[in-house]
Amino acid sequence: MILSSALIAGIGFWDDHQSLAVKWRFLVHFIAATGALFLLPELPRIQFFSWVLDNSIILFFFYSLMLVWLLNLYNFMDGIDGLAGVEAMTTAGAVALLLGLQGQMHWALISLLLAVCVGGFLVWNWPPAKIFMGDACSGFLGFILGLMALMTSISGGLNMWCWWILMSVFIVDATTTLWRRILRGEIWYRAHRSHAYQILSRRLNSHKKVTQSVLAINVFWLLPWAYVSVIYEAWAPLICIVATAPLCVAVLKLGAGTTND
Repeated sequence: MILSSALIAGIGFWDDHQSLAVKWRFLVHFIAATGALFLLPELPRIQFFSWVLDNSIILFFFYSLMLVWLLNLYNFMDGIDGLAGVEAMTTAGAVALLLGLQGQMHWALISLLLAVCVGGFLVWNWPPAKIFMGDACSGFLGFILGLMALMTSISGGLNMWCWWILMSVFIVDATTTLWRRILRGEIWYRAHRSHAYQILSRRLNSHKKVTQSVLAINVFWLLPWAYVSVIYEAWAPLICIVATAPLCVAVLKLGAGTTND
């Protein structure tokens, strides 16, 4: 966690101060992701009801892409005051709670420390923000949360479906926006203002209202579903679909990926 995430934070810090070509950033991202995966004792299998993906080679490529996508989507979603901080704090805090309920105190403590650190930053990043993350922090948070998802799934504390539920506000918005921009023939990595949260913040003329809405969704909607997915793990894929479906509808209705207005 320390070596690979430090590499992500380092390349982000460099890019914050001197713009780097996309190819070099992605090269470092994949080096960090694959290096971290090589050091893991195993890779958590993906189970979708009776179908199980446990091929180590396929899992390795899938999780490499997942880690790189998570760190980049977190960077994409860090566009209004307080949003990325709230997402990290509520996700890490929820994970600490769920792990603590199962007696997994080692990982619960690590998650709690992450939540507390982000909470301290959020005091100054809350709208109207006085300080900002930059790529150094946003990429680090996306990457470290992805690594923690893998590690806690290996330990048996949580499952990957639970993590996807907890992070679904960011995952749904960023992934939908990406695919719609690609289908429209746009350069996907070019700066834009077509994420659902950006559109909503312009309509409401408020960063705070959007950030507060995400906070409420994470705590009162996604956390309960994540808890259910841990208790009834065999039904976790269906629970994940139920939890994320309203978010998908909302993102599509807002027109994510279709406008920069």
